[in-house]
Amino acid sequence: MPVGDVVSVAHGEQIALRSLCEVTAGPSGSRLDTLHDGPEGVPVISPPDLTDDHTVDTRRLRRVSESEAERLSRFALKEDDILLVRQGTLGRLALIEGGQATWLYNSSCLRLRPRLERIIPAYLASYLSYPPVQRYLLGRSLPGTVPSLNSAMLNELPVTVPPMNRQQAVVEVLADVDARIRSQRQLTDRLEALRPAIFGEMIQGTRSA
Repeated sequence: MPVGDVVSVAHGEQIALRSLCEVTAGPSGSRLDTLHDGPEGVPVISPPDLTDDHTVDTRRLRRVSESEAERLSRFALKEDDILLVRQGTLGRLALIEGGQATWLYNSSCLRLRPRLERIIPAYLASYLSYPPVQRYLLGRSLPGTVPSLNSAMLNELPVTVPPMNRQQAVVEVLADVDARIRSQRQLTDRLEALRPAIFGEMIQGTRSA
């Protein structure tokens, strides 16, 4: 439920998102009507480019010209910004990396620019991806053919904010968990690639049981 700017809770404070970051909707589609698939220009991130790992998949990015990007400079991204899908697949997000600074984002995303003196960006990204928070957002999305969130609604989201040292501890523990998940996925991928070869060897009698 909506909260005031600050409410005390057991492990810190519950603070309305509006007090923790600046929320900016992407430029309207009409302002990005020169998007192209070529290699030149400034990338524009859209919802399909956001991965389950909270990163940006750069393989299919569309672009605008440098001059167009300059015209839309107020929508340029910075390192540690968070992009959140606001239309369609709600809740998907990415934490922007240094190499993606100056890129743009489209109208189906919201840019969250954390106030670094109050919250660690990686902590906020993890909070926003926490299942109860995701359900909160989905439950308050605007009804319609395509569910959506808006800046005003997101600004009222209550965020549990522990002290900075605890935020950092959360970030470090989750980073370790993520590294373990990636390692297990890589092992699974290797085993899946190896499985057909093992099967082939065994039916041809070249590999013992």
